[in-house]
Amino acid sequence: MTWLTLLKKGGPYLVVLAVAAALVGIGWVGKGWHEDSKELERQKATADAITAALKSDSKIAAAVEEKLSGLKANQTVIDRGVTREIQKTVYRNVCLPGTGVSLLNAAATNDITGLSAEPDGEMPAATANPE
Repeated sequence: MTWLTLLKKGGPYLVVLAVAAALVGIGWVGKGWHEDSKELERQKATADAITAALKSDSKIAAAVEEKLSGLKANQTVIDRGVTREIQKTVYRNVCLPGTGVSLLNAAATNDITGLSAEPDGEMPAATANPE
């Protein structure tokens, strides 16, 4: 069978089928255009809102800069580190007996001259036997 014989036998059905397919395709394309149009409107509205917010913020920033430029610095703050040493008997007598404090002071100042690995004198009984 050739196309002509098929067209002669089912011609009206094929025409109706072609018209229906064309209408579906046109509807599909039209719906896509409509959705794209809505998306473009949303993007424009978002861009307009961002632009308006930036204008508002820039006006506020300009006003603040103008106020700050008119002010003079009338206070000077000098931040000096404060070292606080706490001396309690428990730290002097129990934790670091003998040369312990001098070892810490020498370590803090990087003074390693005159330091030995052996302690001077005897250790207290509480620290000598840990059991």
